[in-house]
Amino acid sequence: MLKEHDMTTYAEKIKKLRKKLIISQHDLAVMLDVSFVTVNRWENGKFEPSLKIKRKLKEMFIEYGIDDFKN
Repeated sequence: MLKEHDMTTYAEKIKKLRKKLIISQHDLAVMLDVSFVTVNRWENGKFEPSLKIKRKLKEMFIEYGIDDFKN
């Protein structure tokens, strides 16, 4: 079971990535091949990305030079 803190952490990280890239939730959804609603739920801490998406996000953080995407 996820802890509240863990979901918040992912929510903050995803939002940080999106803001760094200056893209909308819809744009990030297209990049990750998920729906806008899914990205919105991640950022609001309602759901956590799947392991597959976490890997894609980690690659994006590395590619764009954001250091705080661990786990």
